[in-house]
Amino acid sequence: MKSVLVDKIVKTDAMGDGLLMEARGRVYTFLNPVSYLYALKNKGLFARFDGIFADGSILVSAIRLLYGRRVTRRSFDMTSLAPVLLKYAEENRKSVYIVASKQEQVERAVGIFKERYPGLIVAGYRNGYFSSDDEQLREAEHIVEVAPDFIIVGMGALMQERFLLKVKDAGYGGIGFTCGGFIHQTAKDEIEYYPAWADRMNLRFVYRMYKEPHTRKRYLQAAVLFPARFIWERLFG
Repeated sequence: MKSVLVDKIVKTDAMGDGLLMEARGRVYTFLNPVSYLYALKNKGLFARFDGIFADGSILVSAIRLLYGRRVTRRSFDMTSLAPVLLKYAEENRKSVYIVASKQEQVERAVGIFKERYPGLIVAGYRNGYFSSDDEQLREAEHIVEVAPDFIIVGMGALMQERFLLKVKDAGYGGIGFTCGGFIHQTAKDEIEYYPAWADRMNLRFVYRMYKEPHTRKRYLQAAVLFPARFIWERLFG
């Protein structure tokens, strides 16, 4: 059976970095075994994205084994897509707007980005906590007025997707990415969150479970539920 989510991941994987950085009016998100379970219950939401990336070696392997398609792991962190975007923005004088994490964390992360990329233009930033849908709409309209070239949103699964789509619906014409816990990780452990050995051995999720105990429950749930749901979807759609 054909999977809408896997089909979009495969199509997105065929896009080169150049197109990702230059094709305006598009928004992208990422799925790992944990968020994939959420996406199965919200296929309409994820279908609205212009692209979905396979975030994690487990999902990459599952797609290869059950669908026979090879895709590249792409995450919004410094082991993958984040440095590509930040370097591109700096070198091409493109602006970035960030909505993520708590205020003190996003402020610290912005400071770290500017140290690493001195020429980076940060058009604005704020925390990812909103008191109401109206506040989200006002922020979305503000972002459209500022018109940054890129927007990075990290608010947790589903919330970040809904907000980024709200920004696009408000008329945003730039390029948007969700980023999960990237801003939180950057503020907490400098910009390089994962040690080289964890990245090299594809043990990033193990390292994150060690560093962030609150993630252990959902990773363990995914270890049991994800294979079962992924196989069921492949067989029965």
